[in-house]
Amino acid sequence: MNSIKLGVSGAMGKMGQRILELAGNDPDLRVSLALERLTHPEIGTKIAGVEVVSDKELIRDIDGLIDFSSVDGTLDHLRYCVKFKKPIVIGTTGFSEDQKKEIAEASRAIGVVFSPNMSIGVNLLFELTRGAVRALPGDYHVSMTEAHHVHKKDAPSGTAKFLADIVKEERHCDDVPVKSIREGEIVGDHEVVFESPWDTIRISHHAKTRDIFARGALTALKFVVKKKHGLYTMADVLAQRS
Repeated sequence: MNSIKLGVSGAMGKMGQRILELAGNDPDLRVSLALERLTHPEIGTKIAGVEVVSDKELIRDIDGLIDFSSVDGTLDHLRYCVKFKKPIVIGTTGFSEDQKKEIAEASRAIGVVFSPNMSIGVNLLFELTRGAVRALPGDYHVSMTEAHHVHKKDAPSGTAKFLADIVKEERHCDDVPVKSIREGEIVGDHEVVFESPWDTIRISHHAKTRDIFARGALTALKFVVKKKHGLYTMADVLAQRS
């Protein structure tokens, strides 16, 4: 099988760089496009053997795009992926409901993996949280804490919002308290606490390195390049692996 021609948007961000480095060591992948905004100071330099460029028309020459850029940037790249019929893995967070609808609409034409977190461990956290909400009586109070590096723009994180949505869906409630911390260079911590008069139950995930997200994104790309269209999550990706 020929190597998958990979493009990464947000290529010079911390996640983008790590994805490109790991992809360069994967025989199933060939780094073909490193995409950044036109005003980025490193346009014209090289990473993973390719030049950093801003020309989104070059999406036509790849097999699939991984996007860890910005909300506006992702939506722009998504439109080019639709134009050229190229699948996309979206790791960016912070979308409004209308913007999520645009992503869903695009998935009618191309394959899209859209997940608040690409980590296998965090996706296990989602399932453990759902199981706990179903098992515990309603008099357990649920709260959450999430912590990330000071550069993260959205708060609460997309992962925390997804966890809160799980609780809301299962309990048919409107609000779940989420405390957000932005400090230092924290990669990503999430904790769900179930509190009752009798005991406290904590379910948590601590990310030691961005590699868990980068590896998940690469796994997602290998999954979605085989799909003609459709909206998928990491749960779909992991289900196919098992």
